[in-house]
Parts: sequence; structure tokens; C-alpha cells
Amino acid sequence: MQFLQRCTVTFDPPSILFVNRVFPPDRGATGRCLSDLSGRMAAAGWRVTVVADGERSDGRAPAGVTLCRTGGSVAAGEKAGERPDARAYLDSLCRLTSRALRLPRHDLVVTMTDPPLLALAGPVLAARHGAASLHWCQDLYPDLLPVLGVRMPAILRRVAGNGMARALRRQDGVVAIGRCMRERILATGVPADRVTLLPNWPDPAIRPLPMAGNGFRRSLGLVEGDGRFLVAYCGTLGLAHPMQGVLEAAARLQDSDPAVLFLLVGEGRGFAAVEKAAARRGLRNLRRLPWQPAGRLAECLSAADLHLVAMDPAAEGMLVPSKLAGVQAAGRPCLFLGPAGSEAAARVVGCGLVIDPFDGSAIADAVRAYAADPGRCAAEGARAARQSAAWTADRAATVFTGLAQRLVAERRLARPVMGRALPHA
Repeated sequence: MQFLQRCTVTFDPPSILFVNRVFPPDRGATGRCLSDLSGRMAAAGWRVTVVADGERSDGRAPAGVTLCRTGGSVAAGEKAGERPDARAYLDSLCRLTSRALRLPRHDLVVTMTDPPLLALAGPVLAARHGAASLHWCQDLYPDLLPVLGVRMPAILRRVAGNGMARALRRQDGVVAIGRCMRERILATGVPADRVTLLPNWPDPAIRPLPMAGNGFRRSLGLVEGDGRFLVAYCGTLGLAHPMQGVLEAAARLQDSDPAVLFLLVGEGRGFAAVEKAAARRGLRNLRRLPWQPAGRLAECLSAADLHLVAMDPAAEGMLVPSKLAGVQAAGRPCLFLGPAGSEAAARVVGCGLVIDPFDGSAIADAVRAYAADPGRCAAEGARAARQSAAWTADRAATVFTGLAQRLVAERRLARPVMGRALPHA
């Protein structure tokens, strides 16, 4: 006599662990993208945990997301605007790794690129959790460090580079935010089927706002019908964002085109040098404002007639300026001051121009041309908004979740049947 026994197998909801130094309310594009994504994955039924630096009392996170703070933070340098030193970032790496190692098991471990070299911890954390590993590459380190002014002995840079390449090859998957970055990752020996292109998306709070009645513009003393033309740079300004050409353009336009006003909004170690250079040149057509509250982001970006996005050509393939996505979501044209073959340059086609960041004459000519043609500004701004609307946080989360599901499924198939698993998250 045969007996048929029906077995019902149930699986817990899949779980994912993100590790990154910053998370809102901390400032930083990586933290904002992580918040957008983690909240949407939690809403889709995932058990989501985020490990970040910061005070343990700060547990603010999207619904369904467990936020674990390390209790420490990376302090700025001794001088205003100075970049934290390498030891501070190393300490952050150790804090984040230690905190993540002590958590219950997760199905997928995702490391980001803040602090630099966090990818090195990915395979270690994945082995500890018996999980799949995914590196979400926002910046390509250590290659980017010299561009950021971080001096390293050649031998140490080679050791770090070789270690990073090995860590990337050990990942189950790698996400690149640009095509040029993807090519650099492939050059390290990571198989093509493990590298996914997934660009960053604009902040969902940003939307095109009409110029008329813009309160931010009024706060600058600009009123409707005054003929003023506002050129803005909004966001972090560091050593990877050269501004020499912008300063030269401002100097060229100061007397010939008094209606043009340049505005720099944000923070970063590059602002101090720009302010000193502007003072030496006696620029009266350039203003500086601090970082604006998140609630004014759409209004701030929509206040400008034309935006500037800068990137050092030496950083091509190592980063993609996140501020470009916000500019386009606000429906404004953009001058991309960076390498013509980069990912950002490709995204500007049809809604802006690509110019050498050190060519002040060309920048001045472009600003003058846009100021004289409101119709062009409107048409290219509308095209930018349509392009931005095609890639939103929701769509990006769908793609990322699909990748995560695949990696978890593959890891479950590969996981040995025998053995003691860690407690699940």
C-alpha cells in the first residue's frame, strides 16, 4: 500500500540588507536613492534592513524599513569645507561592516560606494549571512581618489585597485549607473552577465514649476518681466567639478550682458576656492547660497533658466553627476561641462549642450545664446522633462527588485541542503 504525503513548503518573504554610510536625513545622493529604493522594496513585501552611520537614536526610515545606525559618523576636516581624511573613512568602513556582521541573516547583501572601498566588505558579509552579494556602484574607487585630491602612494593604489577588482569579481552581481562605468567594471574581469546597467533617477519630489510666481526667484530679487537670465549650479561642488571655465564666462559676461546672473547653491570643499577666485576677479554677477531645504528643491531648480553640471574629464567612467537627473526633472536645459563621450553627455543630447569645462569663452557664448532665445530654453526644457519622466524611482525599483529576486533565487538553488543556517532577518 502506498501512501502519498502532500507537503506544503512555505518561504519567508525575501530579505535584503543595504550598507551605506549615509541615509536621510543625512545629505547625499546615495542616501536619497537608497531611501527611495528601500521604501519601495518594503512596500513590495521585502524585509528591508539598512545599516548606516549616525546616531543610534535616529531611526527615521520609510515604512517597513529597519534602520540600524552605527552610532558613529565621519567628521569633516579641521578646516571649513575640508574633505574628511582617509582614516575617517576607514573607521566608517569598519563600523558599518561590524554592525552588519552582527545582524540576523539576510538573503541578499547590497553594498554601495560610501565610504570608498565598501565593496571589499561585500563578499565577507555575504559569506557571513549565507547570502547573495550585490555591489551598487555609484562611484568607482580607488580610481576616482586621485581626481578627488586624495593622495596615495602608487604601490598602495595598485594594491587597493587589485583588491577592488577581486572583490567585484566575487560579487554575484554589480550595478553600474552609467555605460562608461559599466565598461570600466567589465575591464576588471567581472563577467558581462553579472553587470546590470541601472541609472540613478531624479528625486520624486522634483517637478517642473512655472517661472512666473516662483518664490525662490523672487527671493533673489528677480521679478517677472525684468529680463534677467539666471544660470545656476545646484548641488555638491568638489574637486571633480571644475569651475574655472564658469568663472571665466562670468567675467566675460559681467559687463557685456548685465542681465545674466550666475548662482551657486549647495556645499562642498570646492565652494571656498570658487568664492576666493570670484572675489579676486571682482565678479558682481555671481551669487552663492547654502544648501536648500528638501521642501524647496523643486522651486530652487525651477527658478533657473539654464543649469550647469560640471565633471572633470579625468573622472569619465568613474562617476555620473546625479544633479543632472534633478535638473532634467525640473524641466530646464543644461550645459554639461565635461567629457563628450561620457554618460552624462549622452543624456544631455537634445536638451542642452556639452562644453569643455575649461573653455570659458565657449561657456559664455552658450549662455549668451540661450539668454537670447527663450523659445529654445522652453523647448529643450520640455524635452528634458519628458526624458526624465521615462525613468522614475518606481521604474528603477521594479528593475532593481527583479535583479534582487533573480540573485536570491540563484543563491537558494546553490545553497547546500545540509548545514546550519543563521537565524533569518
